Amino acid sequence: MSTETNGWVELPAPAEAKAFLEQHPDLQFIDLLIADMNGVVRGKRIDRSALSKVFERGVAMPASLYGLDILGETVESTGLGLAIGEADHTCFPIPGTLKMEPWQKRPIAQLLMTMYEDEETPFFADPRTVLKRVLSRFNELRLTPVTAFELEFYLIDQENVAGKPQPPRSPISGKRPESVQVYSIDELDEYADFLSDVIESARAQNLPADTIVAESAPGQFEINLHHVDCPLTSCDNVTLLRRVIKNVAYDHEMDTTFMAKPYADQAGNGMHLHISLLDEQGNNVFALDPDTDRPNDTMRWALGGLLEAMEDYLAILCPNINSYRRFGQGFYVPTWPCWGIENRTTALRVPGGEPEATRIEHRLAGTDANPYLLMAAMLAAIHFGITHRIEPPPPIEGNAYDQQELSLPGNLRDALRELESSGMMREYFGDDFLRIFIACKEHELEQFEHTISDLEYTWYLHTV
Repeated sequence: MSTETNGWVELPAPAEAKAFLEQHPDLQFIDLLIADMNGVVRGKRIDRSALSKVFERGVAMPASLYGLDILGETVESTGLGLAIGEADHTCFPIPGTLKMEPWQKRPIAQLLMTMYEDEETPFFADPRTVLKRVLSRFNELRLTPVTAFELEFYLIDQENVAGKPQPPRSPISGKRPESVQVYSIDELDEYADFLSDVIESARAQNLPADTIVAESAPGQFEINLHHVDCPLTSCDNVTLLRRVIKNVAYDHEMDTTFMAKPYADQAGNGMHLHISLLDEQGNNVFALDPDTDRPNDTMRWALGGLLEAMEDYLAILCPNINSYRRFGQGFYVPTWPCWGIENRTTALRVPGGEPEATRIEHRLAGTDANPYLLMAAMLAAIHFGITHRIEPPPPIEGNAYDQQELSLPGNLRDALRELESSGMMREYFGDDFLRIFIACKEHELEQFEHTISDLEYTWYLHTV
């Protein structure tokens, strides 16, 4: 079986496994990883003796991997569990993702996988397949998306207090951070060993992580991934970087969370996505008009599509109940569809700089989003806007929070209703995929709404 990429199929070459085994003669095990609907990495561990077989024939995993809720339980209403007899599908390696796990105490590697119906047909419920479908639309336009992610996360203590997180003690001072110190070098110094190990582990896996800054709350950091010209690779990088951060934190006797809003009174964790488009000559078609320093037609239409469809795809960007707790003034989370040039209070920001670096920064998603689905939704809306020539409203100047005109859905149930009724999202994502995604999320909503919270007991137990 040879490597093949035609917009849908990307099967690995067995020579990659052979070369890796020769390069790492002490290798013991390989973790086969597959990201589920929630972006949670699942899989199985194999002995080195089975690696070549995996590259040649794949490995069986249940299709119900894509019908799991956030706790890893099968949502039967997806039709991927008992309805099909918990049937297996074949998963093949993603070329180029076989890397050592530098945080392990013994020689263990990891390998990203993707699910297929057969060697010619990627599985429709795999979020990676959804992204491939959207990318095929850009092949028709002869445009190449160039993308980059920014991820925010919290360092937290391994011990919670009454089930709630707390910042970890500084390895240097022994104190827990309490104040907001945006871009603080001192806070970077406090956790320098952990942060250095994250960057070194990322580089060992060829992940283009290049910058870490202290963010807007105690123990919060942002890490940036360098832009790449393959959106699939960009999402693979996010999936693997999250794993690096978590495992390096464990080595330092700390923990991390990518939960959208772990602290009620602090900023949430956002995942910003930067997108530009290159033509066949490598020119950035988003470059600002040199005469007016304003967006050209293609960029305006892209902005128009992203803004017009924002309610339609919000549930993809904010897929969990907790996701909507990020929204609110003062935490730099946009609350309505708007854009601006060099304006961090808007949902879409056009950063300044050189023309070849002109891009759209989407600032709405939380770090709890599935990166493949986030990318697919953004590119779908951009393609929709360009092909339908959708004009955006005028850009916002000044504080967008003081100029709010339209509100986005403020909870998961309303966002799912918008997604379910969206003709645009059905066109790009497919009816079958959206049915499964919505079924999983409605199941979580039902479980949540049937749980009696501590606050309800405080309010009502002795007062009504």
